[in-house]
Order: sequence, then C-alpha cells, then structure tokens
Amino acid sequence: METITAWTWGPLSLWTVVAFLKNKPYRFVLQLIVSLGQLYGDVLYFYTEYQDGFSHSEVGHPLHFWFYFVFMNSLWIIIPAILILDAWLHLSRAQHAADSARPGGKSKST
Repeated sequence: METITAWTWGPLSLWTVVAFLKNKPYRFVLQLIVSLGQLYGDVLYFYTEYQDGFSHSEVGHPLHFWFYFVFMNSLWIIIPAILILDAWLHLSRAQHAADSARPGGKSKST
C-alpha cells in the first residue's frame, strides 16, 4: 500500500493542490479521488491491524495506542470523509446547474 501511496497519491495530491490554486473545473473530482484513496488506505490499515490482533501496538496504552494509533489515524478518516462530502456537494450542485441549463430548463431530481 505504501508504494501505491508514494507513487500515485503523492503526485495526485500535488495535482489536486495545483488544480485548486488555479481554480480548475476538475478540482473537486481530484479531491474526491484522493480523499477516497486516503480513506481506503486508513480503513485497510485499521482492518489489517485488527486482523493481526493489534500485534504492532500496545493495546490500551494511553499514549501509544489511544493517541498515536487511534486518534492520529482517525484524523485520516475524519478529514477525507469531510472532503468527500464537500466534493459530493460541489459536484452535485454543478450537475444540477448543468441539468438546469439544458433546453427545457428542467432537471431530474433524485
């Protein structure tokens, strides 16, 4: 997973930053892709640790387990989840505006 992160998500994250700085129309698509990748990676990390019986950590230790493992890694779930929701809302609004601009001016609501 680390190889994928280094070779794919790193450059993709930089492209996302540049897209936001230059106000590119595809910026929220990139935000969604990168955030989903980060969320997937952290869920996979938590799951593999759970499957291994937390053998790489001291279960219950206030600093090593609860702060470093649980809290610090939870940020990599919370922040991408917020960014996924943000991208979803922006993309939904853009699609609604595009649908409303069609001849006839009516959009299908879901």
